[in-house]
Amino acid sequence: MTVGAVRGGKGRRRAVSAVLGSVLLCTGAVACGGSDGSDKSADEGKTQSRSQVTEVITAAYKKTSAAKSAKVRMTMSTPPGKMGKAMGGAGEMKMSGVMGWDPTVMDVTMTGSALTESDPDAPDKVRMLWSDNVMYMDMGAKAAKDMDGKRWMKMDLNSIAKQAGDEKLAQQMTGGLDSMNQDPAQQLAMLLDSPNLKHLGSAKVDGVQTQRYKGRLSVKEMMESNDGLKGMLSKSEREQLFKNIEKSGIKGYDTEVWVNEDDYPVRMDIDIKSPEGTVKTSQTFSDYGTAAKVTPPPAGQTFDLMKMFQELGKMGQEGSAEGSDSAF
Repeated sequence: MTVGAVRGGKGRRRAVSAVLGSVLLCTGAVACGGSDGSDKSADEGKTQSRSQVTEVITAAYKKTSAAKSAKVRMTMSTPPGKMGKAMGGAGEMKMSGVMGWDPTVMDVTMTGSALTESDPDAPDKVRMLWSDNVMYMDMGAKAAKDMDGKRWMKMDLNSIAKQAGDEKLAQQMTGGLDSMNQDPAQQLAMLLDSPNLKHLGSAKVDGVQTQRYKGRLSVKEMMESNDGLKGMLSKSEREQLFKNIEKSGIKGYDTEVWVNEDDYPVRMDIDIKSPEGTVKTSQTFSDYGTAAKVTPPPAGQTFDLMKMFQELGKMGQEGSAEGSDSAF
């Protein structure tokens, strides 16, 4: 193996580290759905009965499902410690752009201290595109230096499934990514399962008059309501996941949603509380039904994550072989 190849390998390993850290963080960011205390109820007024609440949230679910896309802004804060590591990095991250559901389409940009908290070489700004079950992430100029000028990382979920040779294993590998669309309709459906869902009164969000609702799901209730988990994991695997989450100290998910007069959710918050702190994620939605189209970056500007893993594996084998030869 040449010195240039060794240097290239080290550079690519740094790039891989930055890529994986960003993927993990972005996955956690969009797969969560946290109240920051702003936009408090302007006028509590008369609260609705449980049947009225169910009617409103059901209507919102139907309207959101039919819209299939919206503009989104999100702010997420993650506490340090194990929780921060699990999410890819502690700190704050913001996201804005357009996303669609059924099918999944995304064009969003992420910024914030959480991107570089675990790896200073990671980009401080990441644009993420998602279309046809393929994700692209702009890893920036630093990564491009180690990747022959290519700055876009490509992750083809269908290709990963084929290379894994095990559909179930592939689903486990990509399950978090496959739910990144964070379909607000699905979140509303899960909220309907909350036994303590209630109306908190009226409130204004960005100048828009809304009705505010809140519900809490335990970890077990969330898992039972999440159809994606049922399709991805067996009953025994879901039970093990439940035990692992319980060990982490997470008790449940507090969800709040603000619904406007047209039956669309304009804001949705989820707080995930743990002994180390609370993961807070607040999302605002607008322009439902807006065009959600993604044009993948040119092939000459992309590097395939799975192919890069394969190349690094071969380089490592060659390095081990040359090391053995040099010993004699």
